[in-house]
Amino acid sequence: MTKIEIKPITDATGCTAVEQLQLDAWQMDDNLEVVPGHMLLTFHKNGGVLLGAYAGERLVGFVAGFVGLMGNGRIKHASHMMGIHPEFQGQGMGTRLKLAQRQAVQQQGLDLITWTYDPLETANARLNIHKLGAVCSTYIPNLYGEIEGINAGLPSDRFQVDWHINSAHVEERLAGGDEEETAVPEHLILNPVVGNGQPADTTKSPNEARHFVQIPANIRALKNQDMPLALAWRQHTRQPHRLTDICEK
Repeated sequence: MTKIEIKPITDATGCTAVEQLQLDAWQMDDNLEVVPGHMLLTFHKNGGVLLGAYAGERLVGFVAGFVGLMGNGRIKHASHMMGIHPEFQGQGMGTRLKLAQRQAVQQQGLDLITWTYDPLETANARLNIHKLGAVCSTYIPNLYGEIEGINAGLPSDRFQVDWHINSAHVEERLAGGDEEETAVPEHLILNPVVGNGQPADTTKSPNEARHFVQIPANIRALKNQDMPLALAWRQHTRQPHRLTDICEK
């Protein structure tokens, strides 16, 4: 496996490489949705965190964020983007980038990082919730409007997650490493999928404090195979009574 080094991106050349990596990671046809290098450099120079993952001299992953102000006056780190080149996905680089980001934000004296992700992206959920210990209580329909590349075709619904980086919960998750996820008891699933892959409407309401919403195993593959069915899943899971535990609290 190629040796990967994670280090800060501090100059215009590095930020230009991040522009290209955005196109590669999200398979976009043009640069209309790319965060420009001059803005990324401004992140870096004004309290933001911009980190790159390098295979030799080649930039193959990055994470970028900035200092944010919450409604109660509390300061947080707003993590805006993390991208990994398709050739290097599925190799644990996302975890390494987020841990490096956590360390950088801790050194600034902050204890909260927030970001968004698509609730139907199971790999992102596994990283954000299962491995890192982020929590979620906010669902935002069509946050970014229509977007391109791998996100094209569906409304850009997003979970907002809160990563309390100094909490006992996060420490426990990180200490757990890649331990297997436990199977969900069938009686706790609100919407068991019917035979044709359609999302199932149900009035089921378990008495337990936690229940679960089933989602497609691979939403990107489903979009390629059957876009109307993928859209049906988006509309199904955005309904309020189904949102409680796609994320884990």
